[in-house]
Amino acid sequence: MYKVLLVDDERIILEGISNVVNWAKAGTKLIGTARNGIEAYDKVQLDPPDIIISDIKMPGMDGLQLAAKIAENYPNIKMVLLSGFGEFEYARSAIRYGVKQYLLKPCNENKIVEVLQELVKELGQEEQREQFVDNMRYGLEKILPHVKEQFLKEFVTNKTYGKRDWEYYRNLFKMDLENRKVRLILFQLEGYFEFEHMFAVKNIAEDLLKKMVLSSTVGEQVLIVVEDTEPVSELLDCISLIRETFFRYYKIDLTIALSEADDITRARVLYKQTLECLNYRFYLGEGSLITKRDIVGVEQPEIGELVFDEDNLMLQIKTGYWEEASQEIDLFFQKVAGLRSNIPTAKSYVIQLYMAMIRLGDSDSIHHYMDKLVALMDLETLQAIQSFFKEVAHQITVSHYEQTRNKHSAIVNKVVDIINEHLGNPELSLNGVAQQILYMNPDYLGKLFKKETGEKFSNYVMKARINKATELIGQKSDIKIFELAEQLGFGDNPQYFSQVFKKYTGCTPSEFMKSN
Repeated sequence: MYKVLLVDDERIILEGISNVVNWAKAGTKLIGTARNGIEAYDKVQLDPPDIIISDIKMPGMDGLQLAAKIAENYPNIKMVLLSGFGEFEYARSAIRYGVKQYLLKPCNENKIVEVLQELVKELGQEEQREQFVDNMRYGLEKILPHVKEQFLKEFVTNKTYGKRDWEYYRNLFKMDLENRKVRLILFQLEGYFEFEHMFAVKNIAEDLLKKMVLSSTVGEQVLIVVEDTEPVSELLDCISLIRETFFRYYKIDLTIALSEADDITRARVLYKQTLECLNYRFYLGEGSLITKRDIVGVEQPEIGELVFDEDNLMLQIKTGYWEEASQEIDLFFQKVAGLRSNIPTAKSYVIQLYMAMIRLGDSDSIHHYMDKLVALMDLETLQAIQSFFKEVAHQITVSHYEQTRNKHSAIVNKVVDIINEHLGNPELSLNGVAQQILYMNPDYLGKLFKKETGEKFSNYVMKARINKATELIGQKSDIKIFELAEQLGFGDNPQYFSQVFKKYTGCTPSEFMKSN
């Protein structure tokens, strides 16, 4: 039974809850009551409960102040706050003290029991996790010198071990694998970890794998030998469960390599196969399950060099267009991954593009980004390198965008003025404005115009023409449709003008004139 302390300054509520709630049904027992936070905290110091149910507004020390002291000195105690309707938002501020449960006054005994049951379940799960970690540590101290582990380690790494050695140890371990195949599973822990975590992976795998033969730690990896099963999908599901279970307890990801099936006497060959698979986590990413099928063809000669338009990426960065720059970077890394070059070659492609990119910054930033190059090259997966690369690219792109934003706005304002002045010109176009008036690249001007206005140039022109048409109709209701078409750049095509007018206004020019 988990212990509960009840706190409320109103005697009738204190006695009511004490007597009405079925504490045993919730897996709890009421060990005491208090009339304010000061009295409650004194009782906690003498006999800490597992759960405290407390009113918010009380004299001396209120519920939030009590929650703060409990969070600071007794973080394992679960707090439930009782609040009136007007106090609910106030009560929610206690989330920073770890308070997750609230009861709105008045509340019946069933709701209180329901909340208590949730907390009891949570307490039980926390105890289970603590017990699991304690068991792992106890097992590590007792079972480290294990003959089977040492044999497996030597068998896959020592070339002097052979078939005759296997026969001796097979009899010693009483393992009958005649005419049966095995597979090797190699686990790589990602990020910072301690030996305790490797031991936990091994124990979880031993618990979940139904046909495990041997297990060991080899360097900073965990190696498991399992009897081959049909279908292999069952083994893959079990491996995924191992990864999920370990991550749930320790928040550390696993990259896993699985060998083909073969006789156990060929374990050294299968071990080399898993190492080759694991090496390709550079392309497939941390947390992957890698098999030989994933790296088929990687030993073939490289087909060709990387083909990528570096100048286009540099243009997008210099002009401050992050969305386009981001797409170009994604394309670059897709091409690097598609080549499946050896890892030093792949990294050399990245270094070359990185150096070109950081030259776009000022002298101070170049030195700063050069210092980051070592950290970039130390990353172990292409996915991590891509994230790092994009972070630097985004900083440089934003810097250029801030520098050119005012200049961009002036250019776009000039384009808008040109549009308004030439609405009656049927030849009005983005190419004409860019090349004949502003002497700019049309593609660049089009992107700049859309970024600033949210509209493509052609759409903006059409809207401006229709807006001008409605203005002219308002000034002169008897104006002819063919006159509007001529004045607004539609030439001698009043039918097309009417179609465009209806598209943007929802009615024909004639209908608009009548309504006007």
